[in-house]
Amino acid sequence: MESLVENFHQKLQYTPTDFVRSSMTEINWGSRLIGIKGARGIGKTTLLLQYIKLNLSNQLAEVLYVSLDSLWFNTHTLVELASNFVKHGGKFLFLDEVHKYAGWSQEIKNIYDDFPSLQVVFTGSSLLEILNARADLSRRAVVYSMQGFSFREYVGMETGIVFQPLSLDSILNNHLKEASQILETIRPFQYFETYLKQGYYPFYSEQPDLYGMKLEQTVSMILEIELPLLRGVELGYIPRIKQLLMIIAQSVPFVPNVSKLSEKIGIHRTTLLSYLHYMDEIGLTRNLYKESKGINTLQKPGKVYLENTNLIYILAPENNNLGNKRETFFANQLAHRHHISLSQKGDFLIDNSYAFEVGGKDKSDKQIKGIQNAFIASDGLEYGFKNKIPLWLFGFLY
Repeated sequence: MESLVENFHQKLQYTPTDFVRSSMTEINWGSRLIGIKGARGIGKTTLLLQYIKLNLSNQLAEVLYVSLDSLWFNTHTLVELASNFVKHGGKFLFLDEVHKYAGWSQEIKNIYDDFPSLQVVFTGSSLLEILNARADLSRRAVVYSMQGFSFREYVGMETGIVFQPLSLDSILNNHLKEASQILETIRPFQYFETYLKQGYYPFYSEQPDLYGMKLEQTVSMILEIELPLLRGVELGYIPRIKQLLMIIAQSVPFVPNVSKLSEKIGIHRTTLLSYLHYMDEIGLTRNLYKESKGINTLQKPGKVYLENTNLIYILAPENNNLGNKRETFFANQLAHRHHISLSQKGDFLIDNSYAFEVGGKDKSDKQIKGIQNAFIASDGLEYGFKNKIPLWLFGFLY
């Protein structure tokens, strides 16, 4: 266990705290069992270490952070770790990458039940099964989902200026006031294009010149490690999933023809629909449906987008057109806290209540005319007018 403690303190020493995401304040850190899910590369590890550094630095003897891909667990168990830790006065146990440890859910359940004085925080892949795992943790764990940087967070990282998140209601009803207050401090278009290209994954700040290469590696690890591990996809089928991802990337917004697609890739229709569902779950694509209820893994999505605009630049730079980037950005920023589906008129329906058309500054309301609660998310505008709202402002929702 000494090696784990030493590794923890080394990691903590090199954890920066000059920029802290608002996710930090949204989590109820007083809960006995906390789960944080999210795609690879979106900052879960940094969030844990920053929390420890900012809130528990005066009691580090009672704190332990471990990553469950450590070789230490080849000869030791999680329960053994927790037992030894508690015997030595441990109170706060942070477990990173739990999906890499076989049987993690059962052992965390046992730790929760057997060591009532111990607080446990764990992180894992967006594919993590909290409800359906053999040991149902849903009644014990408070689970949060993390997403990559919003445009608001990216601007904050770049400028050091803290902007508070806006509610959708405030943007829809007071967008001129909200935009004016932000524009007193910064010019959004100074940062917007760079954010679309390389601002979503927090690791962009480490080595900006190598961002594209690192993002490609992240995508490969998601497909080659997490899908087989957490969804049982055979390694021999991974090249077909990569082929499917590239077909989608080159055609987004992609309207899938399941019969033709399954024939082209050489997999059964049911398998194809499962793969489409997995890629959405794991944070590489976003499946949108016309129906808002009863979505299941065997239902064909109406449209498929890439999950964020950064992926466009590494998977299909030739499909880097304005319309695609605008719609992908809008869907990405809204989907974190709102339900998003396809609208019969316009591009998107938000929370089954608001219709949106996404376009440039000259976009007309022709496609949403006569619809109640209909808006235009318009790129190229600093300020909006009536139901035409600057697209960039939706990047301040979280």
